[in-house]
Amino acid sequence: MIKIEVNGASLAYDEAGSGSPVVLLHAGIADRRMWRNQLPALAARHRVIAVDLRGYGDSELPPAPFAHHDDVIGLLDALGVAQAALVGCSFGGKVAVDTALAYPDRVAALALFGAPVSGNEWSEETERLWEELVGDVDPEDFAATAAGEVRFWVVGPTREPADVDPELIRFAEELDRRALAAEQALSAVEAGELDPPAIDRLAELRMPVLAAAGADDLADIRRLADRIAAEAPQGVRLPDVPNAAHLLPLERPEPVNAALLDFLP
Repeated sequence: MIKIEVNGASLAYDEAGSGSPVVLLHAGIADRRMWRNQLPALAARHRVIAVDLRGYGDSELPPAPFAHHDDVIGLLDALGVAQAALVGCSFGGKVAVDTALAYPDRVAALALFGAPVSGNEWSEETERLWEELVGDVDPEDFAATAAGEVRFWVVGPTREPADVDPELIRFAEELDRRALAAEQALSAVEAGELDPPAIDRLAELRMPVLAAAGADDLADIRRLADRIAAEAPQGVRLPDVPNAAHLLPLERPEPVNAALLDFLP
């Protein structure tokens, strides 16, 4: 682990390899450890940086206003990187898209796995699934909340927990318990959002864009991947990866790594 000062905060990251820079942005239910299978695979050809977003993992959370997309560019500045490809999963994909829209000249390519988009509204179907699979949990009970969120996101609506590797479930719950503590702390800090949001600006993504999702992820997420690929001028839609839900890079690293090595500049 390395720490670096970015916009008044100390951010933690791991780095490996050399070549064209790639920044890995983690899911909101995880931290940089979710990229444990991508870091060594991509390092054969790239300078790979897996960062903990502000407040998550080992990164700090000063009580000052900030925006995650500004932090991504601050990280590039601190590392002397003029332009990088951004790879994001889930919330990290949202941050990647926002960064590319706010700072288009700094982003060489986008690879998005199960990415929501700022300004998107969840369907009634998704809201209903949340009630069915998670229901009411005490937000202070991180263990119970993490178990519910992992059931919803990592197992997914089309599978049962018995269908999923128990080690994946265990590790995902460990990641999410820590992320829940981060989200609780983040709720007390002013976090800036992209304005206007990304949902109606996807055609502005002029760089190459890869959009992907797990076949067992939410229908909303898979439809968003379709929309991103259709509206971004250089968008490409990877076919849904079977036997995988929301944490696609962690659950199915082999096809993800192959797709990234083929796509990244």
